[in-house]
Amino acid sequence: MEIKKPFVLGAGIMGAGIGQLCAQKGYEVFVTDVSEEIIGKAKEKVTRGLQRRIEKGKITQEDMDSVLSRMNWSTDLNIARESNFVIEAVFENLDLKKEIFKNLDSICSPETILATNTTALSVSEIASATQRPDKVIGMHFFNPAVIMKLVEIIRGDETSEETIKTTKMFAESLGKVPIATFKEAPAGIVSRVLAALLNEAATVFADGIADAQDIDEAMKLGAGLPMGPLALIDMIGLDIHLVKMQTLYKKLKDERYKPPEIIKEMVAAGKLGKKTGEGFYKY
Repeated sequence: MEIKKPFVLGAGIMGAGIGQLCAQKGYEVFVTDVSEEIIGKAKEKVTRGLQRRIEKGKITQEDMDSVLSRMNWSTDLNIARESNFVIEAVFENLDLKKEIFKNLDSICSPETILATNTTALSVSEIASATQRPDKVIGMHFFNPAVIMKLVEIIRGDETSEETIKTTKMFAESLGKVPIATFKEAPAGIVSRVLAALLNEAATVFADGIADAQDIDEAMKLGAGLPMGPLALIDMIGLDIHLVKMQTLYKKLKDERYKPPEIIKEMVAAGKLGKKTGEGFYKY
């Protein structure tokens, strides 16, 4: 199936990034969210990012104008009926995602694939809200979506092989390397493997063994990581990390995924990382 006019639901960091990526790869794309305020902030962020690329000599003004011309912004969910591939990228809340997929199922044509960018929630549970579980799939982009090469393709119990094939081809057309799971897999591969590492880094910090900068530098120099684990949590968002750990702990009953108390305390204090200006670091 040829993908035409991909539709991205959610104009946060991930949704706006996925929309920009689609536009950069030549797709006319729709990006929607619930308010004009959110849409306005997303448009400004994308424009600033492209402007910085002009200043660095990576693209021209013509390139920027071309990308922006292919990005259509709206608060109207019904526009999804014009697309045959939808990517949902909203907050990690199962009830919210199920409600969204129920609505999309009633709006979109029967052949439309409905993808979720979830990092930890069950694709099968999300698909249960629709009449097309064979066409529901996990398509997990990594932040920043315009740069990171990996896209995890996570199947639900009823996801068809044709849906997996089409999603892989779409990911490749975006310049990504798709890696598909063999079965339903909470948090896919990367987030599940990283989860325990990030939790332990937070615990080492809470135990007063070293400060955030030294913990991160040690892991970069000693383990070859390109980014320290605490800086990574800040970039992901402590609230997102907390929800992910709560979901994994509930699903797998494994103590490695039990959220450290310090993460809970920082989220309660509004220290969510880069997006709020303070997490393990101040920004």
